[in-house]
Amino acid sequence: MALALAAAQIDAARAQLPRGSAAHAATETLGLAYFADHYAPHAPALLDELRQRWPGVAWVGCPAVGIAATGVEYFDEPALALMLCELPAGSFEVFSGARPLSGQGSRLGPTGAPADTTRAHTASAHTALVHADPATPDLAELVAELSERVATGYLFGGAVSARTGGAQLAEGWWQGGLSGVAFGPQVGLVSRVTQGCQPVGPERVVTAAQGHVVTELDGQPALPCLLRDLGIDLQDPRKALPVLRATLVGLTDADSTLLGRGGQFGPDVRVRHLVGLDPGRQAVAVAAEIEPGMRLAFCQRHTEAARRDLVRICSEIREELETEAAEAAAAAAPVGGVDAAAQPSSSALAAPTIRGAIYISCNGRGGPHFGAPSAELKIVQRALGDVPLVGFFAAGEIARRHLYGYTGVLTVFRG
Repeated sequence: MALALAAAQIDAARAQLPRGSAAHAATETLGLAYFADHYAPHAPALLDELRQRWPGVAWVGCPAVGIAATGVEYFDEPALALMLCELPAGSFEVFSGARPLSGQGSRLGPTGAPADTTRAHTASAHTALVHADPATPDLAELVAELSERVATGYLFGGAVSARTGGAQLAEGWWQGGLSGVAFGPQVGLVSRVTQGCQPVGPERVVTAAQGHVVTELDGQPALPCLLRDLGIDLQDPRKALPVLRATLVGLTDADSTLLGRGGQFGPDVRVRHLVGLDPGRQAVAVAAEIEPGMRLAFCQRHTEAARRDLVRICSEIREELETEAAEAAAAAAPVGGVDAAAQPSSSALAAPTIRGAIYISCNGRGGPHFGAPSAELKIVQRALGDVPLVGFFAAGEIARRHLYGYTGVLTVFRG
């Protein structure tokens, strides 16, 4: 029934397109399907039905505890979100554990076998949408390795948050590892990461660490640095413990910037849990492998900072697309000058350039964190307009070559 209702909405949207237009005559080639984990036991049957309704469409997606559709969030309730994409032949390739990506710039057919010519399999991997099983060992390392197999090094996606396990949809139903769809350079994308935490102390450099344990920051014992940044004393546990439980750790590599504009975290920051204190060694333990030279700042989740940062990335995306549209209009202007009165406004130029969007956010965000039902998706909708959008709330977000936490990853398709 959920699939029938979603299909009816898609048919209604297509019926509104002008007859005879290129959009009306276009053929869908790629489908995205995100669905509540209530439907996970029916995933094989769901895939069969999707293939029957839209033959020739390659399907990817996953179940989750929460899914997103344009302006609406569905948490812990049965729901299904579909998006059909009209991508040119040879511009994308679905991959999974049974059909891994080859090396950077190579054909995207199955390893050790010729590419399947029944679908568009001739693109080179430029970027990739990735779904991951969060229980996969060394997941962060696998994500980094996969990023080396795409030309730009840029991935976007998330880890499956379903209570039924980490299985994913990628032209089949797969358990474990990574799957998704790689895009060639013909598919225009703009993507940004929004942070959900705010630093509560200065940026520090890890000067001594072993495994998960940080022993020195800026050449000083790590534990006293933590206590000073938080303004607490372990001799007063009633005050200290609630603050410590709310404290997280923002990390970047040695060659990355930790703080961006306005003292907020930059896009390369990965937030991890503070998992322990070691008074004997004056050290702190973090839920990540720490290496000397990494940059670190203690932080806490902050709703207003998350809201501002989400608005910021939406504005950056719109500004980038508007600039491209304005430059294209200027390049197409007649030689000898442009009649300014005859040119459309920047907003009019930008409107048709966003064909659709994918938003993957942390399962600890969404309306419950932003203070109202669907509050996070409403912010995106107000900023981008009423563009088609699907996504899910993940158990870890993927962007560039990193696995994040407490973030959102917004990617839009250029027209």
